[in-house]
This record gives sequence, C-alpha cells and structure tokens, in this order.
Amino acid sequence: MKKFIIYTILGLFGTAFLLPSCTGDFEEMNTNPNEPTLVPPEVIFPYATREGIDRIHGHRSRLERLGLDGGMLWVQYFARNQYTNEGDTYNPDASMRNNNWEGFYNESIINFQKVIDLTSDPEGQYYNENYTAIAMTMRAYLFAIVTDTWGSIPYSDALKGSTENNLAPAYDSQESIYAGLLADLKMAADMLDPAGKRLPGDILFDGDILRWQKFTNSLRLRLANRQAAKKAAESKAVFTEIMGDPAAYPIFTSNDDFAALNHEARLNSNNNNAWHDVMVISAREDWSISQTLIDAMTDGEGRPTDPRITVYAEPSLAGPMAGGYTGAPNGLPEANASVYINTASRPGSWFTQEKAPFFIMTYSELLFTLAEAALDGDYTGGETAMTYLEMAIKASFEQYGLEMPAGYTDGMTADKETIMTEKWKALFSQGIEAWTEYRRTGYPVLPEAHPDAIFENDGQVPTRLRYPESEYSLNGANVAQGASLNGGSDDKLTKLWWAE
Repeated sequence: MKKFIIYTILGLFGTAFLLPSCTGDFEEMNTNPNEPTLVPPEVIFPYATREGIDRIHGHRSRLERLGLDGGMLWVQYFARNQYTNEGDTYNPDASMRNNNWEGFYNESIINFQKVIDLTSDPEGQYYNENYTAIAMTMRAYLFAIVTDTWGSIPYSDALKGSTENNLAPAYDSQESIYAGLLADLKMAADMLDPAGKRLPGDILFDGDILRWQKFTNSLRLRLANRQAAKKAAESKAVFTEIMGDPAAYPIFTSNDDFAALNHEARLNSNNNNAWHDVMVISAREDWSISQTLIDAMTDGEGRPTDPRITVYAEPSLAGPMAGGYTGAPNGLPEANASVYINTASRPGSWFTQEKAPFFIMTYSELLFTLAEAALDGDYTGGETAMTYLEMAIKASFEQYGLEMPAGYTDGMTADKETIMTEKWKALFSQGIEAWTEYRRTGYPVLPEAHPDAIFENDGQVPTRLRYPESEYSLNGANVAQGASLNGGSDDKLTKLWWAE
C-alpha cells in the first residue's frame, strides 16, 4: 500500500494535478515554484470518472481489462478464442490483479477524494456542495466495485496517506464498508440541490442534478438489495425511505434516466469506446460470444428466439452456421479455442462503435432489483415481483430500440432463478455487475463444462480476486488481517460476505 500512496501523491498529483503557474508577469515569475496552483475539480472529476469506468468495462491495455478478461468471461457472455490463459480458464493473471488494484485507487478513488476536499471547504475557492455530492456518489460506486472484487479492502484508512502519513492502511470488513457506502450515498442524495451551483466538467449527466439524484438513489437501492440477505432490517429501511418519498429521493423512471459514460469520436480525442479501440482499431479478435449465451437466446439452429442476440452478437462468418448465431465454449486450451476464431459469433457492432456508451446502471437493472426485493419481502409497497419482472424485461428490449416479443413472459414465474437469469441476459456488457450477481445468488445456472475445457480453481467461477503481491510486500500485516476478515484463505474460492 505504501507504494501506491507515494505514487498517487508524488507521481499523480505532483505532476498532473498540481501545476505551477508560468506567466510573463515579473511578480508571478518570482513566486515560489514549490507552491503549485490547485487544479479545479472540473479537470480532476472527468479524469477519475473515465479511468474508473473504463477499467470496469474494458480498458485499452492488456492485463488491465477487468471487464473483458474477467467478468465477461466468468459469466459466459464471452469466451476467448486465443490467449485463453488470460482469464477464460479462471486464472486471472497476477498483473491484472495488481494493475486494477492500483488503478482503482490511484486513478479514481483518491481523485474523487481530492474533488471532495476541494469542494467541501466553505472557505475554499471551489466550494460547491453539488460537486461534493457527485464525487461522493462516484467514490462510493468505485469503492463498491473494489470491495465486490476483493472483499475486505482498505476503506476508512485508505485515503489518509497524504494528511496523516498513514502509508499502511488497515483493512475494513465488507459489512462495515457497505454500511459506510450506504451512509455516504444517503448523504450525497440529501446534499444534491437542483437550485445549487452548476457542475462544470460533469461528463456523465452534463450537470443535470436531477439525473444525479436518480443515479445516487438507484445505486443505493442496488447496494441495499445486495446486502439484504445479511442485513434485512437495514435494507428494508433503505427501500422504505427511498420508495416512500419519490420527491426527496427520485430514482430511474425510464430508459432516459440510466447512467452511462458516453464516448467521443476517436479523431477528436482518446475518449472513444475502449472496446472500439481494442476490437476495431487494434483489430483484436480474441473474444467470441460464449456458447452459453447463444444457447440461452437462440433455438439451437442459430436462429434468434430473443431479438437482443442480434444486438449482442454478429452473425457467424464461417462454418456450418454461417450467417446465424453460434458461440465458443469457455475454458478451452489454446489449440482447441483457436478453431472458433472465424466460426463463432463476435461481439455485436452496437458495442464496438467508437461512441458506444458503457453502462453504469440501467433502468432495467433497477426494475430487476425491485422485482427481487418484492419477491424477498424487502420492499412491499409497490408492484408485485412479476409485474416488476415484466417491466424489467420490456425495458431491456427498449434500451436497444427493440420490442419485447409477444408471449415472451408467458409461463414465467417470478422466482429467484427466473429473475436472476433474465437479469443476466439484460446485463450483457456489464460483466463485473453480472459476475457479482452470479456470486451472490448462484444464478444463472451455468452449463457443464465442455469436455475439453481446462478450468482451474477447482473448476469453480472465481468468487473473488486474490490480493496483489504488492500488498504482501508493503502492507503485510494488514493484508493478512483483510484475508481473515473475509472468513477464508486469500484465494478465488472464498465467498464474499453478501453471498446467499
């Protein structure tokens, strides 16, 4: 941990966000060069946002793609057709663990904290409670991703290195982290004021405070639902408060509300969609659509039974089902997997366009959350679980401009397996979110492994990532305590706190 704190303070803020002034004015030329000018929040916030979300969903760099070479493979949206030892056999590379751990803290979380520090001081030049609130929301979002990936992590001590010389922060239990995140999201929701100051540099909602309120409250429902099996009373209280007062706590109400990072044309910036950068510009063809997803959405002959597969995947280019939809098995050795490079469907062009958005949280996801909460009795004041389920599926189709086929939900019952399996279909492209929901509930039920598959980790989908080696060399006592707080060994089989 000492390594990343020093890097963040000296390497990042010292060179990127604390820029000394340089003008032709004689008086300014004679100012102390060791007192750099603070960089405003509208510069720090978009950087932290883009880097964090990019890391979750894709990433341009090999061994940093937590989404592409982690979640998307482990829930069998994608299968690798080459370099299969980079995630598809349940063996994430040590560099991926290290890079993402350091990246989440260095590039995003500590920078959201910097925005909070800059904007929460009533005497400071950047005082803006709305900015403080959105930075708190994004800090909570990223901390949730990190704790849901590793379990116990540095949380309450993690950001004290620059002010309290705490270079070996303690680890917090996941239960206590969730309590802190839910409290922060409530505080952020209460602070957001549409009549307050504007939000320059807001690349998510272009300064729309109402949309920030909806995202903050919807995210709070996500986390409350995730912990509900362990903290039922606390989670019910969150649902009661938010759903009982929509004026004070608005949530997503349509597909116009969902949270996504939109991208720009590559010619104008480096802010294009990372999947476009990797799969189109760099022409990497390493990922095929998994046969598991194809089987769930076609008739076995390559014909769609669920129109969303025509968005999620491209028709096969060659082989017996050329022109239809077919997939590749997960976990194959390199020689076997390479056969599918041309015969299996590839990721849909909707997701590989340069301006394609990365979804953070959708209206459909919120409705699935409400369906599950209604089923479990964590929320009893709204629609039935079945009504929410039907609404959620319909919203997922409409998200892509599609119409839910007539009779799609005929014969469905709103049990846990059905809700979570349909949620898995709707979460396509959000690999980390789908991985978390699979680890929490055990759904969808994944098929038996292909006879040629060589899955590691006792053949089990990883339940978490191991801590990076840097933590053992620089923060050894605390990382050992962190593993203990998880209730098992520091391996990929220890279940996280919220697992049902």
